[in-house]
Amino acid sequence: MITFIAAIILLVVGYFTYGKFVEKVFGVNENNACPAYTKEDGVDYVPIEWKRASLVQLLNIAGLGPIFGPIMGALWGPVAFIWIVLGSILAGGVHDYFSGMLSIRNGGAGLPDMVGKYLGKGMKAFTNVFALILLVLVGTVFMTGPANLLANLTPGWMTLSVWVGIILVYYILATLLPVDKIIGRFYPFFGALLLIMAVGVAVAMMVQGYNIPELTLANMHPQGSPIWPLLFITIACGAISGFHATQSPIIARCTQNEKYGRKIFYGMMIGEGIIALIWAAAGMTFYGSYEGLAAVLAPGGPGPAGVVKDVATTMLGAVGGTLAVLGVIVLPITSGDTAFRGARMLIADLVKINQKPLTKRLAIAVPLFTVGYLLTLIDFNFLWRYFAWANQTTAMIMLWAAAVYLVQNKKLHYIASIPAAFMTVVTFTYILMAPEGFQLATGIAYPLGFGLALIPIGLFIKKAIGTQNNQLTVSPAKKPVR
Repeated sequence: MITFIAAIILLVVGYFTYGKFVEKVFGVNENNACPAYTKEDGVDYVPIEWKRASLVQLLNIAGLGPIFGPIMGALWGPVAFIWIVLGSILAGGVHDYFSGMLSIRNGGAGLPDMVGKYLGKGMKAFTNVFALILLVLVGTVFMTGPANLLANLTPGWMTLSVWVGIILVYYILATLLPVDKIIGRFYPFFGALLLIMAVGVAVAMMVQGYNIPELTLANMHPQGSPIWPLLFITIACGAISGFHATQSPIIARCTQNEKYGRKIFYGMMIGEGIIALIWAAAGMTFYGSYEGLAAVLAPGGPGPAGVVKDVATTMLGAVGGTLAVLGVIVLPITSGDTAFRGARMLIADLVKINQKPLTKRLAIAVPLFTVGYLLTLIDFNFLWRYFAWANQTTAMIMLWAAAVYLVQNKKLHYIASIPAAFMTVVTFTYILMAPEGFQLATGIAYPLGFGLALIPIGLFIKKAIGTQNNQLTVSPAKKPVR
């Protein structure tokens, strides 16, 4: 219990200390006009008050991420608390802050444009394709997931296909309508539901005497799966997630002033970290053993959704259980629709299509949703296995872009370059040893992963040194004109 409470306190303190430090390094200018006003179009660029914008940002980046990931990560034991706390403060918060603030500084630019500006045209082209695939995968999976849950709860005629169709219609509306009509209006309430669920579970664990384990670095995983790098991939949204970099520009285009950036971007990442801590603790505690949790998460079992239902129903009663089921259904939908919206915005930015006319939005949305629907008709599991790795790889790319921005502007780049280097090693090592990757033994994957990671790290160091040398070069004085 002491470890759990201390971890929450550290996250809050991290927001007020390290978050403030990151903000200072970036250099907020309250007099800068934000794209919400300079590009206001009534569709994507719409000024939204910072409190509502914060809750929308939380729901956009969260969904089921800070619930399902930490529940699965709980299998490794209390060491997961360390990753959630340090990851949120030193990596995730920095990642989300820069993905939002650099978007604001660049006129509401999306992830590929930011990457292209700071990492070059080649990386921009790669990120365009990579991010688009990532967004369509997220939108499609978050269409079929809740549709399956709803089909299991409704009469026979309300089949999976019917629910997919209903959710698809909602996605189309949320993607096409101005951001303040559905997302800005209703998502703050869903964001509040996410927070209420988490706080209720946290209070119940403490009041009802659940034994939350204290800190240990021991690997508690029943199958002995290694902590490095699997834990850092499994718990993504609760610590750092590249998906956030595709979502932050949505709210960056609605932010009224740069001074709200720390609250909206860094703050909501810390909020997600707190939610992740709570659900990780619930996973470690509720079934009485890690073996009990593993049995529920095993293939063919109820999975993380079953854990959520068991925990909420038992700890919060019938009302809490009902809210939990609704949450498990609503939350992925609210991430899926913003994923498709982000994909529409990305394509519009890429091919320079004005999104104010409805016909122009339809020109992108119709083929986009056609692809999404067709993907729901095939076995999607083999694609989903790569999502976690792709997610963290995207985060790594965004952090390197932020690090280059800091170097170019003679600011302290270590706040971005160190977590970028860490995530580079994580993602390289993971794909080498993962079942869906190269399946190498740890004795080979570990040194090879570190070795390969030295390539992008070395390229950054070379770029940083070159930039600094250019900045130190003094142009020769011109001869006076006679």
